[in-house]
Amino acid sequence: MSELPRKLPAHVAIIMDGNGRWAQKRGLPRFQGHFKGAESVKEIVKATREFNIPWLTLYSFSEENWKRSKEEIQTLMNLLVEYLEKELSEMQENGIRLKAIGRIWKLPEKAREKLLEAIEKTSNNKDMTLVLALSYGGRQEITDMLKSVLRIKQNLTDLDKITEDFVARYLYLEMPDPDFLIRTGGEKRISNFLLWQIAYTELYFTDVLWPDFGREEYIRALQDFATRKRRFGGV
Repeated sequence: MSELPRKLPAHVAIIMDGNGRWAQKRGLPRFQGHFKGAESVKEIVKATREFNIPWLTLYSFSEENWKRSKEEIQTLMNLLVEYLEKELSEMQENGIRLKAIGRIWKLPEKAREKLLEAIEKTSNNKDMTLVLALSYGGRQEITDMLKSVLRIKQNLTDLDKITEDFVARYLYLEMPDPDFLIRTGGEKRISNFLLWQIAYTELYFTDVLWPDFGREEYIRALQDFATRKRRFGGV
């Protein structure tokens, strides 16, 4: 059993990649990989709460994922509904507050309603915040931020007021920047995830496919984070 390091991030973000390849390697249909990946979600959320890490953001469904087949999208939306229905009581018992970022209005009605219901019911929980990125893209978030500013601040003429803090207030969610970004599945790219927020985030890439990423792999990643020296542009 790996030992949890003392130095831990306050906010972990994860690009959960590899469900399809996990299934393909086993001669299974892609949806079986998504089912197995949902088990990893439960395990990592549970571990994050246990480790007293206050924030966890999961890249659950990207804006680009709408290009996938209708069958696969339906499977993913059904899994989202199932997760919210089954895990709501666990979130309540463990003080987990649920939030979401992305173009939520594009989700199917049932998924959107279940999501908003869970967000409302967990809104007073304070021990951990779980953020699901759904119909999300980093470029889209910045685009939507500009639309919000122009709509609300039509007569903004004092450009000195446009600071980084000002921009952050108009993103999908005001939250601390991730300290640590994990990407599973072997790819080494950001894939349009939290482009504004990860300016100084420590990045960790692993070949482990998401359905195989459990508690031990998570601790191994956190051990790597503990060795990093974060300078934020300083010496």
